[in-house]
Amino acid sequence: MENILQIILVSIIQGITEFIPVSSSAHVNLLSKIFGYQDIELVINVSAHFGSLIAVVFFFRREVFEFTKNKSLFFKIIIASIPLGFVGFFLIKYGLISNLRTLEVIGWTTIIFGLLLYVSDKFKIDQNIKNSFTIKSAIIIGLFQILALVPGVSRSGIIITGSRFLKFNRVDSAKISFLLSIPALGGWSLYGLYDLIKENNNLLNTGAIFTAFLSFIFSYLTIKYFLAYLKKFNLSFFVAYRVILGTILLILVYL
Repeated sequence: MENILQIILVSIIQGITEFIPVSSSAHVNLLSKIFGYQDIELVINVSAHFGSLIAVVFFFRREVFEFTKNKSLFFKIIIASIPLGFVGFFLIKYGLISNLRTLEVIGWTTIIFGLLLYVSDKFKIDQNIKNSFTIKSAIIIGLFQILALVPGVSRSGIIITGSRFLKFNRVDSAKISFLLSIPALGGWSLYGLYDLIKENNNLLNTGAIFTAFLSFIFSYLTIKYFLAYLKKFNLSFFVAYRVILGTILLILVYL
């Protein structure tokens, strides 16, 4: 029963928080602390990320499968993904990321990068993907994305922040974040799969399939409705959420 609850909670949290600017890794980490999980099972974690990967590919299936028409766009997505892959490889190799997974770090990064998101959202809008997503902007956004390796920063959040600083509109900032999630989630899934194979883990069990399916559903719905939200509203709601959450975490740490 506990395993089923863990599957449902991880799938929902991964599916929702992967694509909005609140940090999926921070929420999954918090989940393990709140419910007393020593660690989220690797197969569940990998399956949840894989479900999110399939969801974003499916949502942008027209762009993905019409690759010949979008070669320039995907070349820039690859360029923007290189810094994260390079730095992430060394941080994981030497076990440096695990040292940052504390409530104190998550609390501070949740607040600080939430406020940074607020500042970036005040920039004048005059750029879009079609006309302004250049190699230069891809490199800059890719450098911003490195910060997502720190729990609490949010990969989606920091890419949207960087894109807004470059004056991309909110919807296209989110689309850049979604497209960049394809190589990020793909790389993470492959790394997790490698670890599972090393452990001789049963990859295709019922729990893994159910986790991927639930994560797919919640990821797809989040992408769809987050884009609809951004067409009408700014990012202040997510900023307020981050500040409140970060404050609560820091109260728990220091009191």
